[in-house]
Amino acid sequence: MVSDDEVARAGCHFFLRYGTVDMERLAAVMCVSRATLYRVTHGRDRLLGEVLWRLAERMLTEARRQRTQSGVDGAIEVTRRFTGQLLAAEPFRRFLATEPEAAARVLLTSAGGLTERIVAAQREIFAEVGLGDAGADVAYLYVRIIESALYSELVAGCRTDLAVAHRAARTLLLAKP
Repeated sequence: MVSDDEVARAGCHFFLRYGTVDMERLAAVMCVSRATLYRVTHGRDRLLGEVLWRLAERMLTEARRQRTQSGVDGAIEVTRRFTGQLLAAEPFRRFLATEPEAAARVLLTSAGGLTERIVAAQREIFAEVGLGDAGADVAYLYVRIIESALYSELVAGCRTDLAVAHRAARTLLLAKP
């Protein structure tokens, strides 16, 4: 039997190499049946969500480690570093370009299980930079503001300047009671 963790690790390697997760090919690489892979992962969207979270978490950890400021500026600095790394990641860009429907579903809906994790991480970042517990609502809105620019091609078919989203996110944090 294969574990969730083993599948997720193999999925990460596969994604980094191909910019996608092909369940049939991944099953072959892992020497398990496709049915087993689906049973363990509960579906491709969930596996993609887990893979994207693990890879994003590494980038987010690095962005947090490199932070030099505190307060609102510190939160925005982490966001800038993270989004810069994310947009520079070729496998991620390839995934967005070749599988826009799957990307939108996994990144922007509950299908991938990412939103809750990202919002929780953002709340931790707010606490780290001295903003206290900004609350789940503020963290959720902050994340969605950044995502609206980061994934604007998926959502609206146009490219949005991340600097605009950073300014909007800053405004949200400065307006927080």
